[in-house]
Amino acid sequence: MTLISDAFAQTAPAGSGGEPGYMSILFMVLIFVVFYFLLIRPQAKRQKEHKAMVDALAKGDEVVTAGGLAGKITEMGDQYITLQVASVDGKPVSLSIQRASVQTLLPKGTLKAL
Repeated sequence: MTLISDAFAQTAPAGSGGEPGYMSILFMVLIFVVFYFLLIRPQAKRQKEHKAMVDALAKGDEVVTAGGLAGKITEMGDQYITLQVASVDGKPVSLSIQRASVQTLLPKGTLKAL
């Protein structure tokens, strides 16, 4: 004699089912739209603005790099720029950096020590 009876699965009645299939697809589309407007679109806008700023750089502009260096652009190439970051005994101290590493364009006259 067993104390636990056998359990049998019951089939659901034909008229009452779970949620329809289109509801799960609609939910997935809604999640994608929310991600697009909250994450993808603002990031693409920031990248576009940064590319426009890097393309508009000119000799003599004062900039801050992603590493935190502030300096004045003295030479420009296709991929690299030369940045004067200091002056020692009247001689300029210059570094060569990638154009894409420029983070911020400063207003003219911000770096008066150079």
